[in-house]
Amino acid sequence: MPLFSRKKKPSEDARKRLEYQMCLAKEAGADDTLDISRCELSEVPYGAFATCKVLQKKVLIIHTNNLTSLVPKSCSLLSLITVKVLDLHDNQLASLPADIGQLTALQVLNLERNLLKSLPQSIGDLAQLQVLNVKGNQLRALPGSVSGLRSLRALDVSGNELQELPRGLAHARSLQTLTLDASAMTYPPPEICSAGTEAIQQFLCTECGIAYPPPSQHLLPTLESNGGGTSVDGVDRTVEKYLEEESEWQNKFLDYEKRKERKTQEKLEFERRLNVGQREQALLVQQLNSHKDEILQTVREEQQRLEQGLSRHQRCLEEERLKLLQQLKDTEQGIATRIQKLLEDNQRQKRSSDILKSLENERIRMEQLMAITQEETEQLRRREVASAMQQMLAETYKNKLLQTTSESRRQDLVSQACSSLAEMDQKFQQILAWQQLDQSKAVSDILQQVEMQKSAFEALQVKKDLMHRQIRNQIKLIETELLQLTQLEVKRQELDTETLQLEMEAKSETKQENYWLIQYQRLLNQKPLSLKLQEKGLEQQLVALLLELSAEQYVPIFAHHRISLDTLGTMSASDLEKLGVTEAGLQHAILRRAREILAVATTIPELRRAEESEAPAGPEPSAPLEEPPGPAAPGDERQSECVVCMEREVRAGTARDGAGRGGRAGSSAAPALPGPGMPGAHPARSGHGRAGGETGRDGRGSVRAWAGAR
Repeated sequence: MPLFSRKKKPSEDARKRLEYQMCLAKEAGADDTLDISRCELSEVPYGAFATCKVLQKKVLIIHTNNLTSLVPKSCSLLSLITVKVLDLHDNQLASLPADIGQLTALQVLNLERNLLKSLPQSIGDLAQLQVLNVKGNQLRALPGSVSGLRSLRALDVSGNELQELPRGLAHARSLQTLTLDASAMTYPPPEICSAGTEAIQQFLCTECGIAYPPPSQHLLPTLESNGGGTSVDGVDRTVEKYLEEESEWQNKFLDYEKRKERKTQEKLEFERRLNVGQREQALLVQQLNSHKDEILQTVREEQQRLEQGLSRHQRCLEEERLKLLQQLKDTEQGIATRIQKLLEDNQRQKRSSDILKSLENERIRMEQLMAITQEETEQLRRREVASAMQQMLAETYKNKLLQTTSESRRQDLVSQACSSLAEMDQKFQQILAWQQLDQSKAVSDILQQVEMQKSAFEALQVKKDLMHRQIRNQIKLIETELLQLTQLEVKRQELDTETLQLEMEAKSETKQENYWLIQYQRLLNQKPLSLKLQEKGLEQQLVALLLELSAEQYVPIFAHHRISLDTLGTMSASDLEKLGVTEAGLQHAILRRAREILAVATTIPELRRAEESEAPAGPEPSAPLEEPPGPAAPGDERQSECVVCMEREVRAGTARDGAGRGGRAGSSAAPALPGPGMPGAHPARSGHGRAGGETGRDGRGSVRAWAGAR
């Protein structure tokens, strides 16, 4: 066990229960019971002793805590002088106070399930004790003073390491029920212990050499001697009442836990739904969470401020209470000193009466010696007695005056203490009411914010569904238009191929090579000049980065916007999404790779200059590489090419994919493209948009190339 063990603080529910029970015990018209069980206490609070002393409580219940000692250092066991029922079961008590015999009014003592190894000798001074329960401890022997328990009716010592009973237990004549582990006993023998309480008592009486009377003969005198106090039946009724109240409180607590668990489940379900919506609307959820965090932070700050104010007020109240208790102690000490003086005065009076008697004897002797007449003797004696009685009456009157003044002053102090305690309780209740009002207000604000967030999220979801529906309708229209356009372009290409084949057959073989050079040069000349210049101006490292990440379809977009590595290093994922890069993983990969290249370039600048010098821009070729001569067959693969995406197979899915990519990013980059009425616009551009990648651009270039060939 560590030398400096830290005391475990009680939970919030335990602290609230303790405060509630203490306030309930101090209310006007409260019963004689103080119940501070299940409060996670490591020691009995000072207020419990003061309450029992001032309000003369008769039942003290402190079970199911973590008590290691019964009396704290600053308290006295005499504060519990009026307690008749003391319940301490389910604690960690290793010993009882040595002066527990001062509780002369105690009738029921429950010490079940503790860590007791022995009982003090003073327990035999509890002359009115009727029920003693030490079940489930570590007792090895009972003290011999149990013979003084004249009123004991029930004794439970089972669940201990006990093997012998003291012979003095035979003097407990009113014992009716004795519970023990018969198989573990050695004295009395196990067979006698198994026979019951009467057999055990007869055996002990035989060992002590006394007669065994039945307990019924001693029960009536015991009850009559305790007539001024509470009977065992009354105590049993009190214990039953306490158990009923405890079970009712436990049921309420279980209901509260169930409601709390149900609320928690509802809250978790609501959070799960909210998280599903948050995945689709990340920006909105982030704003709502930040706003919610601000509200919770303000609530926590307000809660901390209220708790600090409450703790300061409690410290002030505690200081005032300590001052009042100190004043009460001082007053009690003064009263005790005055009572001591009164006792001393009474002793002096006794001594004066003894002196008077001696004087009387001396007088008689002197009368005999001096032969004084009877009349003179009578007169002299009357005068002496009268003077002595007068002096005695005067001293008695003075003592009565002192006693009345001290009693009145004590009553005034007690009334002042009670009134101050009532005022402190009233202030404390007012502070608790304010705190609950603030908490309820904060909770209502949070619930209102949650409802507003929920309505906003529903409206946004409806708007998003409407937008998706419109986009799907537009995609369907674009697909149909692209399909019709592709069919028309295929027919036109077939016608162009036939005419081109006729022209090629009409040319001679000597002019065929020049013809293909002219056609290729025409195709190169048909490429837009702005696109050439922009692609030439794009950094080679940026082009290599896009090729490395399989994002070559976004090269024209970066070229059109003149994006460099330095510019890309300062951009974010949302900026790339505005440009048309819609894949979230590709956005983060491009930004991460660009920052790595820039970091390497800043550490080794020569490496970047060397890479730029390795790929100089060369002149654009004016003719293609040598190809085997020969015209293409009329029925080759060209018949199945799409005029929009230039793929080998004409599929409706191709137009759908291109429309989907262009439709998602076309809204942000559409102003950079020519409209339908502008020259050079392609019909498929309305579906693809600029962000459709190389698909739309290649389609436009192929149409122009074939137009030039014609």
